[in-house]
Amino acid sequence: MIINHNMNAMNAHRNMSMNTVSAGKSMEKLSSGLRINRAGDDAAGLAISEKMRGQIRGLDQASRNSQDAISMIQTAEGGLNETHSILQRMRELSVQSANDTNVKVDRGAIQDEMNQLTSEIDRIANNTEFNTQKLLDGSFSGKFQIGANNGQNMDLSVGKMDSSSLGLVTTNTMETIALAGGSNLKDGVYTVKGTNLLDVKGNTVGTTNGAKITVNTVDTTFVTAKAGEGATLTIKDGSISLDNTITGKALKLAPGNYEVKGTNVVKDGKLVGTLTDGVKITLDDIGDVTAAELGFIDAKLTDKAKFTINGADVSTRDKADGTITSVNNAIETVSKERSKLGAVQNRLEHTIANLNTSAENLQASESRVRDVDMAKEMMAFSKNNILAQAAQAMLAQANSQPQGVLQLLR
Repeated sequence: MIINHNMNAMNAHRNMSMNTVSAGKSMEKLSSGLRINRAGDDAAGLAISEKMRGQIRGLDQASRNSQDAISMIQTAEGGLNETHSILQRMRELSVQSANDTNVKVDRGAIQDEMNQLTSEIDRIANNTEFNTQKLLDGSFSGKFQIGANNGQNMDLSVGKMDSSSLGLVTTNTMETIALAGGSNLKDGVYTVKGTNLLDVKGNTVGTTNGAKITVNTVDTTFVTAKAGEGATLTIKDGSISLDNTITGKALKLAPGNYEVKGTNVVKDGKLVGTLTDGVKITLDDIGDVTAAELGFIDAKLTDKAKFTINGADVSTRDKADGTITSVNNAIETVSKERSKLGAVQNRLEHTIANLNTSAENLQASESRVRDVDMAKEMMAFSKNNILAQAAQAMLAQANSQPQGVLQLLR
């Protein structure tokens, strides 16, 4: 019989310590509701769970991003809704002015309203904003992050919706040609200032000498047109359209499509004037209009040259008649832009539904990895708790065994 090493007590103490630690872990899991509270509980499971948590939070934020994008689109579309209403009124006024029951004073009153409506279209285009970003002046082109990971985004650009872009200001659409490959000009509206080509933000993206546009050392050369000061270039679907600001008597031309056929000038298929030496067009109602005033290269018109006068002028019956077409074209342009925005909005609504479903399913997967089964863990806790109490009782018994040595010392 020995007393220096009570092996039974040591064994009971070791088992009691192990059971106490196990019961403590069970209590931690039961109190937190998590199976994995630290990396030591399940190293691989923790890594998987944290990746899932990153995805879940990313999906939730992407859903909020998509909702913000819808709010932005609704703001832009709301502005275009009012632009549509204005254009319908302008068309109504054009039809009214095209009737010869009106006299000059009447048409003057109608023109006053047309001018105000045109100004309001410009105000809407320049002042419609979302989070201080202008939406309808042609400057907005951005990406919406609609996924939890890098590269999961979508592009959206909103066209310029002012009166000039809609063809409601008297300009001359000179020529539409294919954009030279390699120029890398994005779709949008550009302005000529001096010898520079500026984007909507005022950045220089190329140069011009009037007859050609140079971007990234690649030239796009016009056939008959010349880009003058203040001219606008519209890039869309690989083509470039030149709109010149016209001057002089060219401002009095009725809106419509003009074409030179030999020495005759026709508008929408009807003879309206004659061409002299390629330098000037003589029209019965306004007199001579020079090629320079229209903006042609070398100030000279050639056979088969075409140009389109855009405007919202209703001061005469012919001009009002042509303006009906111009306003129709503007309505169609706004309709296309609204249709595009509506399509993107509908897509984003499906995106949000998909993101929310993905986040919910991923949350369920993460729960299976990290959350504790309360019933199962309660069984383990009860077992460990009982074993700890039993070990404590056995330790008390083992500590009392050496007392028998005292019987030998009597």
